[in-house]
Order: sequence, then structure tokens, then C-alpha cells
Amino acid sequence: MENHAKNPNWGTVSEIQLYYKSKVKAAERPLITSSKSAYEIALQIWNPNTIEFFEEFKILLLNNSNKVLGAYEISSGGITGTVVDVRLIFAAALKANATGIIMIHNHPSGKLIASEADKQITAKVKAASKLLDIQLLDHLIITPESYYSFTDEGAL
Repeated sequence: MENHAKNPNWGTVSEIQLYYKSKVKAAERPLITSSKSAYEIALQIWNPNTIEFFEEFKILLLNNSNKVLGAYEISSGGITGTVVDVRLIFAAALKANATGIIMIHNHPSGKLIASEADKQITAKVKAASKLLDIQLLDHLIITPESYYSFTDEGAL
């Protein structure tokens, strides 16, 4: 009770403002037309010096026209994995006013095979995306030479 007496405003809810401000004109945003175009954009946002060194997990945030609103790094980890917090994925998607997301992570080993953990996080995000009405369009596993698309392989 002592702290409450010092600050009588402790029970006041602060004002929350939501807005999206882009530095890129709508006409200049990249358009995703396929898993290949998503892969090409992923390579542009990945550090070529670390793609084969440690695992990173990023998302592309898309508008209703499949134009890229932005990219966001969810996590970066070790050689064989990285922790993905679903809440961070949707915090970014909601803040960007995205209607679609594409999940992307690299496999430093070069293997384009989805692990059980990859499948589980995809299922978890897909379930959450339905609830929030934000479509999970794809999950790509990338290497510098190629990629695996959950959508193309019927795994989404």
C-alpha cells in the first residue's frame, strides 16, 4: 500500500495508439507471386556471411495484395536451431496491419528437410493465424542455393 500512496495514478490505464508508418511507397513494395519470389526476397534480407553459420527465423509481412510491408527477425540462434515465440510473430503482424505472413528460416547444414520442430511451429502458427484472421501463406526453409516451401510440398 505504501507505493500506491506515493503515486495516486497507479490505477490509470495509459493511452495506447496504434499506427503503421511505412518508409516505402506502396508502388515500390515487392510483390510476392510464388514461393520463388518469396525466396528471392528472403535472400536479399539475409546476411550471406551468416546464412550457413547459424539459424535465424524471420517473417515477411504482407498486405492484402501480397505486397511486402516489411520483414521482421523473430529470432537468431545456434547451429541447429532457434527459439520461435509465436506471440512475437503476431505482435509484428498486427502492428504492421498485415493480412498475410510468410515464415522463413535457414538451415546452416544445407539440408532442405523440415524437422519435427519445423512442422510443429508451422502448425502452431497456422492455428493462431486462423484465430487472428492473418493468413499463413508459406513457411520457407532456405539455403544460399535453394529452398523448401511448405505450401509447394502440400505440408501447409
